[in-house]
Amino acid sequence: MKLALVITSNSVYWGRRRDEITELVRSRAKGFELVSATVVPNSLGEIRAAVLSAAQQADVVLVTGGTGASPRDVTIEAIEGVASKRLPGLGEEHRRRSYALIGARALGSRAEGYVVGRALVFASPGNPHAVSVALDLLAEAAEHIVEEIRGTGHGGAHERKGGAQE
Repeated sequence: MKLALVITSNSVYWGRRRDEITELVRSRAKGFELVSATVVPNSLGEIRAAVLSAAQQADVVLVTGGTGASPRDVTIEAIEGVASKRLPGLGEEHRRRSYALIGARALGSRAEGYVVGRALVFASPGNPHAVSVALDLLAEAAEHIVEEIRGTGHGGAHERKGGAQE
């Protein structure tokens, strides 16, 4: 599956901090081909444009950063402006796994999954630990979700014993 990365960070965009995420994604994105990596500032318009572009190139778009409660954290609002559906289970599971690792701090995350065009978009906090959790989650769930988005899913996966459909 093709993966596009959008990093939202003023400090990385303006060169005040080194990008730690692209290399992490390259090394940990098992089962994915990283087709693009873009850094944008915390700007609604720039995040939206980057997500729309990435969604045309990839099956899965991982957007990192801007998911907290700070006034500058606008990633969720940017994606909601271009998404056709929310996939809240991804964000819920990300917070559950993160809580097991870091405790109550995980509850401030607004991590969330979305459908943009024919792509799965997942917004994750931008710290390396959260991105690692996101990559593990996407490795498990992305293929099925992308099949569903494109109308090629199920294939009997939801059949119960006795042949009844859920």
